[in-house]
Amino acid sequence: MGSDPNLDATHDPGLRSWVESANEPGCDFPIQNLPFGIFKRKGAKESPRGGVAIGDQILDLAALDIKTGPTLNGIASLGRPAWKRLRSQLSKGLSKAKPNKRFSRYLVPIKQAQLFLPLAIGDYTDFYSGIHHATNIGKILRPDNPLLPNYKWVPIGYHGRSSSIVASGTQVVRPRGQVKPPEQEQPTYGPTRRLDYEAELGFVVGPGNRLGKPIALRDALNHVFTVSPWIVTFEALAPYRCPAFPRAAGDPRPLPYLWDDEDQRAGGLAIDVEMHLRTAKMQAPVRLSRGSFRDSYWTVAQLVAHHTSNGCNLRPGDLLGSGTLSGATPDSYGSLMELTQGGKQPLTLPSGETRAFLEDGDEVVQKGYGQGDGIRIGFGEAAGLIKS
Repeated sequence: MGSDPNLDATHDPGLRSWVESANEPGCDFPIQNLPFGIFKRKGAKESPRGGVAIGDQILDLAALDIKTGPTLNGIASLGRPAWKRLRSQLSKGLSKAKPNKRFSRYLVPIKQAQLFLPLAIGDYTDFYSGIHHATNIGKILRPDNPLLPNYKWVPIGYHGRSSSIVASGTQVVRPRGQVKPPEQEQPTYGPTRRLDYEAELGFVVGPGNRLGKPIALRDALNHVFTVSPWIVTFEALAPYRCPAFPRAAGDPRPLPYLWDDEDQRAGGLAIDVEMHLRTAKMQAPVRLSRGSFRDSYWTVAQLVAHHTSNGCNLRPGDLLGSGTLSGATPDSYGSLMELTQGGKQPLTLPSGETRAFLEDGDEVVQKGYGQGDGIRIGFGEAAGLIKS
């Protein structure tokens, strides 16, 4: 597999599976991927359990005598050596070269499966690492000072409600709150008129750290189990590692706890994130934008290192969000706020409808993937339908 120490036999582009659907061009779940999820058969009286997507099938982890229960937190806590061994077992058993005949009895078609939130998420932190998004939003809200000076010194993160994280396909109820237009003397209570989406990646914590013991940047990726919505392991993403975002001349060099030469060389991820929209009048969704984690100003390792730098303890299953991933051009903007310039320039859709922000009945679909060597490592879809 060349000289890259992150690559092994499981990344071989020529590897093929006896599950033929995994070999089809453009398949999200080829044998080089092997993402984890929690599932049960639709309509069956059985408990949710762990499985691995391969082509259009899910391999029940019972094939390896692994009993996860209703979450993947136990696997997340095992650590990188255990994840690599499990990936190797799955790859060998699903490959044409050394098929495990027992596996065929444990396959369930994805179309016949109900998927669940794969982890019990204790805490959730959403970062603000997409520099183009931060600059674009700043220009709309603060034209004279779009990018605050601390942005290039420290990864900015916000604590969120983990209880609001739901599985793909869950309907999203329009938020309500107080609004005070300039012409009114008092605020009124009602549904938001400016509901938006954000194109992001999520990173799941594997082994945690003790309270008061920071994680060093060069060790940080040993604590990152996966990237979601399907739990695509960092091992599967090894071929898509790339240089970190190039800092502009004059940008400050991060403080030592946030700097590592190897992380700068290969701490980025060439992962594309697409946002699609389907209205109630549309047969098929239309793609509104395609961005990339290449445009994250901070690497995943830097996010983890900073999060724990004050001694904060991360636990298996905790979730870190990348923040909105926008590129430098409008076709890569990861939010309607950017695409419509704060609602001032509504989009015209193929149906003839216009959108400044999301309306009831709209469905938002996010897709993510790495692409190269004829292999697509996909994340599946994360979809949400807006209701009043």
